[in-house]
Amino acid sequence: MVHLYIASMSGFSGKSLVTLGLGLLMKERGFRIGYIKPYGNIPSRYEGKLVDADAEFMRKALDLPETPEAVSPFVVTFELQSSALKGRAADKFKVVNEAIEMITEKDVVLIGGAANLFEGSVFGLSGLRLINHLRAKTLVVEPWSGDSSIDSLIGSKELLGEHFAGAVINKIPQAAHDYVNTSVRPYLEKRSIPIFACLHRDILLDSITVRQLNEILNGKVLCCEEGLDEFIESFSVGAMDVDSALKYFRRTPNKAVITGAHRSDIQLAALETSTRCVILTGGMHTNDVILGKAKQAGVPFLSVHDDTYSTVEKIEAVLGKIRIREQKKVQKTREIMEKEFDFNRLVRTLNINSSSGKP
Repeated sequence: MVHLYIASMSGFSGKSLVTLGLGLLMKERGFRIGYIKPYGNIPSRYEGKLVDADAEFMRKALDLPETPEAVSPFVVTFELQSSALKGRAADKFKVVNEAIEMITEKDVVLIGGAANLFEGSVFGLSGLRLINHLRAKTLVVEPWSGDSSIDSLIGSKELLGEHFAGAVINKIPQAAHDYVNTSVRPYLEKRSIPIFACLHRDILLDSITVRQLNEILNGKVLCCEEGLDEFIESFSVGAMDVDSALKYFRRTPNKAVITGAHRSDIQLAALETSTRCVILTGGMHTNDVILGKAKQAGVPFLSVHDDTYSTVEKIEAVLGKIRIREQKKVQKTREIMEKEFDFNRLVRTLNINSSSGKP
């Protein structure tokens, strides 16, 4: 049985995407897989028990037989963190290690890492400690942030030593894709850093539903609740003159438009183009004529109490941090990994065989 730790050097790198994609591909090829997230940091209640929300999603998406607490043995809370800072926290390594040891009769156990290799150290659950203890092979997911990502991957290999299996470069903008593939990837390979995939930034995976956005903004839905599960791919602030706005809106599909309730001209322009929702700032409502047109177009209108600047700040704070929990994103993840990830190379690197005998 092989333990494969999915790590990163920074948060929101796309570890969930890679973990989910690998799990789906492995199952399709007959591998018996397990999954565990040793350090949970997204507390959620499931059937009365405290679990990590991402771990529970992964358990369901991969259709694993283990219980929620088995894949999420420890979840940090505000109370536990406060106790730790007061010197009252017990080392949780034993609890987590026992949970990992309970996962048996698998070909591969995927271990979901924390935001970086050091998070969880307060509770004795840093990625480095777990990797060294389990002698786990480690796949590092690095979001492309320019040439500094090269340094990050070289540093990861030096830090992990024999446990370093290779890397995935993720979230590459279209403009940088050729550079990463033709220059960066060959350079890293020559430094004995296997690159299993160079994944471009995907609009759907980075998108957010109208429903999620409304929850983040604590907004009120004024109409068209049937459109709340549509995906938003971009945002536009309607603070320009209407002619300029209309030209811009026509070039920007599947967008959310943020504007004041008094800008009925902007709202009408938004409704004439590919718009997923209109966000009215300042806690105000629009008039009945525009709401009627919105209902005809099926475009939800949301009212939020914040001003336009604060609303944009809230949205920017979550962009790139949206998690993969919708079925469309699950399917998209599988398609991307099937096409772009060198799965056979990983199997050879890990030296694992499918229990079913499938290739």
